[in-house]
Amino acid sequence: MSEHNKISRLAFTLPEVLLVVCICAFLVWVFVPNYCGFHTSPANACINNLRQIDAAANQFALEHHLTNGDAIHFPTSLTPYIKLNSAGKIPGCPLGGSYSIKKIGDTPTCSLGSTVTPPHILQ
Repeated sequence: MSEHNKISRLAFTLPEVLLVVCICAFLVWVFVPNYCGFHTSPANACINNLRQIDAAANQFALEHHLTNGDAIHFPTSLTPYIKLNSAGKIPGCPLGGSYSIKKIGDTPTCSLGSTVTPPHILQ
């Protein structure tokens, strides 16, 4: 066997190299966004909880013929309008903040607000 044939058998072909590059690119495409977005998910969960509280307050106001500025007894008034967690309570902020809303038309707030990054603020 000549020296040239030994070397060519040890090398990778172009389709093999392209296949490995494509697999690596796919893995990066799938896993990097999940890894980079890890720190924003508690904020997203908090903001989604604030959206649910806002929607529940609006529904409560419609069913009880309330207008902007009327008082809400949070969380008692809104529990029938929100999907409760396994403990039977309104889901809380993943980082331990507490939610509040005082009147119809107000935006619900998290006690952490802008003290954390990214902020827990419903916009």
